[in-house]
Amino acid sequence: MTDRKLWSYKEIAAHIRVQPDTVRSYRKHGLLPPPDHVESGKPYWYADTIRVWVANRPGNRGRRE
Repeated sequence: MTDRKLWSYKEIAAHIRVQPDTVRSYRKHGLLPPPDHVESGKPYWYADTIRVWVANRPGNRGRRE
């Protein structure tokens, strides 16, 4: 089953336990995957996109989020 809910910076930040500004910084520095959707200039990602990114990001060391 796929999770097609769209997440903003706020939801991503809550998922990885950081501040939304940290997630914005990740995007600015090319550390986030490209947004799956942009609406009114605001980027959004599918929850599954972020879960895959979290599982594969450097420093994750297999922890479960």
